[in-house]
Amino acid sequence: MKMETQVADQTNRQRRFKINKKLLLQLSVGGGVVFWLTTIVTSLLPIAAEYRAAFSNWSMQTVWVGSVFMGIIIGCCISYLLLRFSDKFRVRSPILKSVILSTIVLIIAIGLIDVPMYLREPSASLYFFLIGVIFNTIRFLLLGVAVGYLYKRLNSVKV
Repeated sequence: MKMETQVADQTNRQRRFKINKKLLLQLSVGGGVVFWLTTIVTSLLPIAAEYRAAFSNWSMQTVWVGSVFMGIIIGCCISYLLLRFSDKFRVRSPILKSVILSTIVLIIAIGLIDVPMYLREPSASLYFFLIGVIFNTIRFLLLGVAVGYLYKRLNSVKV
């Protein structure tokens, strides 16, 4: 009898955490597109050229192509976390939930990417580090808003 209860509990848990793959894909691509468009807009600013030159002199086109893939990956992470843990948040707004998640992912990205890049380049100043943090903050927060908005719009019956 105990074995049957354990199997039933495991089956219920698996059913409870099933992710809607179509919705995950839509949210990921939507967030990735916003991330990519934000990257294009910010990379056209004169300060972005100085920032790229200070760290590695990447071309704008390289940044644009790379941001498509990174935007979709980051969008997928935030979308998955939103779908998986949406009921764990005390706030009701899916936009606020996804902005909170994107802020957490932003902090992790700054720690893994921006801080080591700043420490590795002795010629880089705190000025360029802060410019990078500002660019990433804009991109991640807009991605979070887009994912939350799409979730609210696509899931309007449940929300």
